[in-house]
Amino acid sequence: MYKPQNILKQYWGYSQFRPLQKEIIEAVLEEKDVLALLPTGGGKSLCYQLPAICKPGLCLVISPLIALMKDQVDQLNKQGIKAYAIYTGITNREIDIILDNCIYGDVKLLYVSPERLQTDLFCERVKKMNINLLAVDESHCISQWGYDFRPMYLKITEFRNENLPEINTIALTATATDRVIADICEKLDLKSPKQFKASFARKNLSFAVRQVEHKEDKLLEILKNVPGSALVYARSRKKTKEIADLLLRQKISVDYYHAGLGHDQRMKKQESWKKGQTRVIVATNAFGMGINKENVRVVVHYDLPDNLEAYYQEAGRAGRDGKKAYAVILYHPGDKQLLNTYFENAHPSIELMKRIYQALANYYKIAVGSNMLSYFDFDITDFCNSFNLNNSETYYAIRKLEEEGFIELNESFYHPSKISLNIDKTDLYKFQIANETFDPLIKVLLRLYGGELFGNFVRISENQVARMLNSSTLKVKNQLEHLNTLKVITYDRMRDKPQLAFVTPRYDASKLPLDKQHLANRSTIQKIKLEAILNYVERSDQCRTSMILEYFSERVFEDCGYCDYCLEKKRKISKSDHDRVKEMVIFELKKGPKFPEELTKLFSNQDFTILDEIIRNLTDQELLWYDDSGRLVWGEK
Repeated sequence: MYKPQNILKQYWGYSQFRPLQKEIIEAVLEEKDVLALLPTGGGKSLCYQLPAICKPGLCLVISPLIALMKDQVDQLNKQGIKAYAIYTGITNREIDIILDNCIYGDVKLLYVSPERLQTDLFCERVKKMNINLLAVDESHCISQWGYDFRPMYLKITEFRNENLPEINTIALTATATDRVIADICEKLDLKSPKQFKASFARKNLSFAVRQVEHKEDKLLEILKNVPGSALVYARSRKKTKEIADLLLRQKISVDYYHAGLGHDQRMKKQESWKKGQTRVIVATNAFGMGINKENVRVVVHYDLPDNLEAYYQEAGRAGRDGKKAYAVILYHPGDKQLLNTYFENAHPSIELMKRIYQALANYYKIAVGSNMLSYFDFDITDFCNSFNLNNSETYYAIRKLEEEGFIELNESFYHPSKISLNIDKTDLYKFQIANETFDPLIKVLLRLYGGELFGNFVRISENQVARMLNSSTLKVKNQLEHLNTLKVITYDRMRDKPQLAFVTPRYDASKLPLDKQHLANRSTIQKIKLEAILNYVERSDQCRTSMILEYFSERVFEDCGYCDYCLEKKRKISKSDHDRVKEMVIFELKKGPKFPEELTKLFSNQDFTILDEIIRNLTDQELLWYDDSGRLVWGEK
């Protein structure tokens, strides 16, 4: 077993752990069950990635976020740590190769969605793997009181007990109340878990709510007063562009981002902002996961988020470098009604959900009992037009079907082109001799991507291949398709359209097991969360930081001193102290002239600065003057 400190330096380049990381990693290496609650930016992923490297075998990571899985796998591979992710949208052939590599290769981390645990193929192959740790990321998803409940998370314990009974588990989350923490421990059946909970307090982050009539003016004021990189969250795709256009007209360096943009566009906008070439990015909540930009000075929520968990996570993207930063919500009185309307729309009737489910089955021509975890390109406009459906109602119904574990919709899906050679080197050589037309293409592929093509799916660029062949990209794609047909290669073409998958075998819509009571309970819980965020923005009589900490069950003994409430309180206290000192000075001097030293004896040390300021102001106004002996005299000279 390798030493954690050495691994940290070798692969991550750090000489020290962040708070609690070392203790969590030590507990994991002692093969204890662990619950780690580390707020956004606290370095959760290292707590299972590093132990996975320290021990023989691989770590199985369960995560619901495809974008985050792909981002982490890419980052690990760049660091020289072999990792894979299996998610809805990759081919069965690629899944087969990945599983084989995890059994026979030197893979250290395998990321999977919770739905994958229900497939016979995965359960059969995982028993042959040398699993050294089970990591359950975003573990709040197992609780109905978590802000992103996923029914499939409830199946994790059964999977672990049947397939990995001796393996210890680490559950990780960034946001959880005591109720959610208890749910995680119980529903994951953690054995005497060691719990680590970092404080939610961010001493460099100033929280504020600005109740305004004109949000545009206030946003401009904030960006003028707070220099540096900024992130502005808006609820709709349309609004991200509108706000960006407004800021652009004011000569502010800005761009917008949402899931409806193509992959190349999203990556270009994201990278420009990360590198500081674009100062402000205006985005929907599709933006942020896996993006590690430390020097964000302000995060502004132009629209109200649905709950405090989501708000804390998004606001927490400010000030990760430890320097002063701001998190601001712009609140108009009409926002309350808007949020309630969104809430109503997000809870469609059972009848509508069944109707949309049936329409999806008809749209893709799926038979009852088939197509578990099969995926399809999804164009919501075309779908709604085909069945005369309302776009907004349909979207919310699909999201609710997703929340209930029947459908998965990935709006910002991107899968690069990949190929794998299906024959060995000897047979490939014979094929090249017999098929001269394909020989140049195969040689270029081998030159660019090497031996990895044998038995692995390798990401390729058809454009790069075409340039090396002095050919067109279309011709290269056609040749690759032909080789695929001949079964020489498996060619998985690039896809960047939204993907929709049936997570379970297709039900008869009339028998779709939707629990009316369960849906009502979920609605009640989400209503409580909505009221908590409204309480946060509407109150002005309590420290903002303490409101957030109390929501996450953290005991608070004093105000933070740097949120909008605390700063206003200081301003008011300062004015009252100023008035008190001024009255005492005038009262004493009306009795007769006094040396300044005599006045200072009447006040405490903390009042001396105020005393100096008052004497200076009164002498400037000629209400006070010094006599020849240096005494202060009240009245005209």
